[in-house]
Amino acid sequence: MSVLALFITAIIWGTAFVAQSEGMDYLGPFSFNAIRYLIGSVVLIPVVAVLRTTRKHKLISDAKVTASDMTQVSVSAWEPGTDLRNTIKGGILVGLSLCVASLFQQFGIIYTTVGKAGFVTALYIIIVPFYGVLLKKKIEGRAWIAAGIAIVGFYLMCMTGAEGFNIGDGLVLIGSFIWGVQIMLVDKYAPKADAVMLSSIEFGISGIICTVLALIYERETTIQAVTDCAGPLLYAGVMSCGVAYTLQVVAQKRVRPALACLIMSLEAVFSAIAGWILLGQAMTGVEIAGCALVFAGVVIAQLK
Repeated sequence: MSVLALFITAIIWGTAFVAQSEGMDYLGPFSFNAIRYLIGSVVLIPVVAVLRTTRKHKLISDAKVTASDMTQVSVSAWEPGTDLRNTIKGGILVGLSLCVASLFQQFGIIYTTVGKAGFVTALYIIIVPFYGVLLKKKIEGRAWIAAGIAIVGFYLMCMTGAEGFNIGDGLVLIGSFIWGVQIMLVDKYAPKADAVMLSSIEFGISGIICTVLALIYERETTIQAVTDCAGPLLYAGVMSCGVAYTLQVVAQKRVRPALACLIMSLEAVFSAIAGWILLGQAMTGVEIAGCALVFAGVVIAQLK
């Protein structure tokens, strides 16, 4: 069931690229991201409450707890090994990186297809090991092989089509480098943070920043436009942020990390399929070959 949950997560994330693309017909990138992330943050609040209540009840049932012990139980109801300060700090920093990365992606989707956006975004999996140089970590041989294969795939996917390399591909590529930073921040703070609460804070911070930017640069946004965009917003906010993230958190506890990453990277494949079926964004044979090479690089980067 956990593997199935991760497949569903990948499907939701992949098809969310379609929602993001459709949303640009009604709202600007700042407004769309502001609303989707605020929705995602709010959706996760009850999940945090349920998880804490469940842990508290388990603590009470596992031992006889007196009234004087309830304060300690309340504190212990945090996810084991976590603390509030680390959760808040991590949520803020991860939220800042999420905001920047997703905005580059959102602006890029305006000019490129969702399939290409999905595969270019997936390059962050290959980029992250090279950030390890900053931490004086050795880059393993398979990382170089994966990068070489992915670069060839990127060339075939983005450079050989009728339009060639466009601004959308470039923006999404910049975003993938920032996604790499976001992943490193998650790796740093998540082990000592309440994962779901960190994510709720992360989405909230990103949503607030995007709201400020929308008020400055997208003042023409109307209530009618938001209403017309309700479908894409709810899918990106509730399904992509809320449901998919919850499935990921629950399922990853029961699946080996390498297998979990491999399954979730399928979001790139599902984004291309969704773009083709729902938006009619077909790819040429050369572009499909490029996607295959990028995905091969992603797989090689994850397998040990």
